[in-house]
Amino acid sequence: MALSPEDVSRIAELARLDLSADEQRAMHAQLVGFFRIVEQMCAVETRGVEPLYTPLAAAHAAALRLRDDVVSEPDQREACQRSAPRVEDGLYLVPKVIE
Repeated sequence: MALSPEDVSRIAELARLDLSADEQRAMHAQLVGFFRIVEQMCAVETRGVEPLYTPLAAAHAAALRLRDDVVSEPDQREACQRSAPRVEDGLYLVPKVIE
């Protein structure tokens, strides 16, 4: 992916970053390097390769250590919501921040 210095400026603006010219040049180099790595990874043929749930599975058989999905803590919703300024039907009410 070709990334221009103007692209870096736009990305910095969207991220609300105030970058100096030197920082923009350094960020451009880092992003170009990152996209180069991504392009290399996309070029690798992965059809037929099973995904690993842990990197250790590549070396030896690894058993999943999952616990039963059971409630282990008491319901403390009311106690936690006592200090909230506004609660309704078990939900925290907050001021609107997006117009």
